[in-house]
Amino acid sequence: MLIGGLQQLTLIDYPGKLAATVFLAGCDFRCPWCYSSEIVLPEKIAKHPKISERELFKFLKSKEGLLEGVVVCGGEPFLNKDLPKFVKNIKKLGLAVKVDTNGSFPETLKRLIDEKLIDYAAMDIKAPKEKYETLVGRKINIKNIERSVALLMENRVDYEFRTTVVPDLLKKEDILKIARWISGAKRYYLQTFRPEKNLDPKFQEIKPYSEKYLLAIQKAVSPFFEVCRVR
Repeated sequence: MLIGGLQQLTLIDYPGKLAATVFLAGCDFRCPWCYSSEIVLPEKIAKHPKISERELFKFLKSKEGLLEGVVVCGGEPFLNKDLPKFVKNIKKLGLAVKVDTNGSFPETLKRLIDEKLIDYAAMDIKAPKEKYETLVGRKINIKNIERSVALLMENRVDYEFRTTVVPDLLKKEDILKIARWISGAKRYYLQTFRPEKNLDPKFQEIKPYSEKYLLAIQKAVSPFFEVCRVR
């Protein structure tokens, strides 16, 4: 596993649990607003400090009885073929596991759910289907994204969907299209865009949408979901 970072304690990344966050390097998307270029772009990954699995598990064992869970995110963690083995070893420590994914690897997601290796999944919905490739900067198979959405909506594992509402790229009507697509989902979060360390430096000059505008979107799409919030 190429581990590009470790946040030793988070109170917000894993709902309801004290957790550590593990950042795995590598991603198959190139979303211009991404603020983790150091673990997305190969040339930056090569220079970025790494943490060995041995170091990580030594830390996790030292926090036995204190930590309740581990968040495995990226980049895109599902790029790693050894991900199932990795999360299984975390589970052996008695820790709950949450994974963050862009949904482009539905077969791996299915395996993790079938083998009960994860307890929570958060999936980013980047855009309405017709705008997906434009926004993520890569040619993709939208059917893989659809399959991952369907897997989570089977409700065999706790989950959430989320969208970063990026000015100029996404507007209210785009979020409404997404809401209709994933209608009936348990949780949907609208995330405020952050103009910092973005993959495309031009996005550092973009001003985030106002809270008022995001709340107006939230009000419009809330009827589609059990829980819908701005964060």
